[in-house]
Amino acid sequence: MTEPNSPSRELASERLLFVTGRLAEDVVRRVVEDLSTLKGFRYQLNVVSISVAALMHVDWLLNKLTITGTYDRVFVPGWCQGELSRLEQKFGVAFERGPKDILDLPQFLGQQARGPIDLSTFNIEIIAEINHAPRMSDAEIVLQATHYRNNGADVIDIGCIPGESWSRGGNVVRRLKHEGFRISIDSFDQTEVENAVENGAELVLSCNSSNVSWASQLGVELVVIPDTPSDPSSLEMTLEQLNATGAKYRIDPILEPIGFHFAASLARFYEVRKRYPDVPMMMGVGNLTEMTEVDSAGLNVMLAAICEELSIFSILTTEVINWAGSAVKEFDLARRLMKHAVTEHALPKHVSSDLVMLRDARVQELGEEALHKMASQLKDPNYRIFVERDELHIMNRDGYWRGTDAFELFERFSKDAQLDVSHAFYLGYELCKAVTALTLKKQYRQDNALQWGFLTIPETSVHERRKSTRTS
Repeated sequence: MTEPNSPSRELASERLLFVTGRLAEDVVRRVVEDLSTLKGFRYQLNVVSISVAALMHVDWLLNKLTITGTYDRVFVPGWCQGELSRLEQKFGVAFERGPKDILDLPQFLGQQARGPIDLSTFNIEIIAEINHAPRMSDAEIVLQATHYRNNGADVIDIGCIPGESWSRGGNVVRRLKHEGFRISIDSFDQTEVENAVENGAELVLSCNSSNVSWASQLGVELVVIPDTPSDPSSLEMTLEQLNATGAKYRIDPILEPIGFHFAASLARFYEVRKRYPDVPMMMGVGNLTEMTEVDSAGLNVMLAAICEELSIFSILTTEVINWAGSAVKEFDLARRLMKHAVTEHALPKHVSSDLVMLRDARVQELGEEALHKMASQLKDPNYRIFVERDELHIMNRDGYWRGTDAFELFERFSKDAQLDVSHAFYLGYELCKAVTALTLKKQYRQDNALQWGFLTIPETSVHERRKSTRTS
């Protein structure tokens, strides 16, 4: 079997030119040399007369860049601004922006060789519950439903309150249907359920021996549960009555929380799938994500994998507890990843890092020698910040400082420096990110946002801000 990142025949036969600045020359040469040995391409480096590659612009390259020889592609730094088509017109060769960090070049070229993996499809339907809906205003319910839909929910479940009859449930369902939502109703109260169904609810949670006599007459799909989770015979009796009436249903054997027979409940899902291989099934994953005090993304991935392998093609989730505050989006990403893994018989690894949030998928370092060499070549007062080998590294033309305490480092490198307020603020902001990266062993790149998977908030770099200010 071909490795996902193995070089394509096209890449192996290509001749590539990499354009870089003086300070990055040694690192770029090392990375490209190693990669060319692995991938089989030929290359040349073109070191232009600029110190910081991030300051490179197409307008500047048009005047300063010269190309001798024939190449299939020319790579400029990812920070390079301007229209690359102008360089292509002048030099008659394809230009591309590489990654913003040269250490990402192996992954960058590997992904180009194999092309992006399609994660647009999924099998599992997400039903997102609005808990205690009767205690919310109509506007709040619509807002919550919209949030769920925007994050991947397919059906909005209206969660009612046992023992409290809700008179306006039908009106709420009608309004949500008008807004284009698909709706399920979560109640054992006959009046609440019938009002919801009359106004467009397509699914009823739930049905067991206590309400099967009237629920079977509703004409919509039912979620069938056992009277008690550990009693499969009660589930079978309810199914017999529904089959006699021709009612449509899906089965939920009930996932129980950890500490309350969680493993046994997982086994029930497996046994039900074996006993009823062609019957639709549902799993209420909120019993795990809401009741386990841990970031919910990992749990959602594992539950999505179980559902995909057992053909459990609908789940019920919610976002009540704070640590599960993005559970719907997490499961949306997880169901796509798991469909790919199961369908393609491929590990769910090196496909998408959207659900790697606390740490990073990979952390790369320049190394001791490269940092010292860079520090010795700096000719300007701008500070460069790195996080490597469990330390913060800060350097400019006046020195090279390293340590783990940002306050102590700031005292040392700013002692004789003339820092204005904006520059001091910038350094404090960057050092704060660097300490976070140091603590969590995350990748730190100066002027870039730390990566938090799909929760990442993009940042405008200081270079982009300065360019924007100059052009405004």
